[in-house]
Amino acid sequence: MADVTLLEALLPDGRPFTAKGREAWALYELFVAGEKGVTPRERPAPRWSSYAQRLRKRGLTIETIRENHRGAFAGQHGRYVLRTTLSLVTVQRAGAPAG
Repeated sequence: MADVTLLEALLPDGRPFTAKGREAWALYELFVAGEKGVTPRERPAPRWSSYAQRLRKRGLTIETIRENHRGAFAGQHGRYVLRTTLSLVTVQRAGAPAG
């Protein structure tokens, strides 16, 4: 499935919200995951914390839940959960015609 490159949505108060590039991809992944949220281990991407922070700065509420993991590189990772209710309007994928 091609990466999401543009996402247009409506915020709870009806204002439009547009995300492009990796922010659009991350927001789409958060939206689809719902209450389960996503982790970098489940949906690998180089900068999940950065995508979440940039979306937060634009007004979205994204919770970070710290989870422990085991293995050769034991430690913690974040589970990101979108807490802002969005209504999707447009989801454009790489290689798809605009419109």
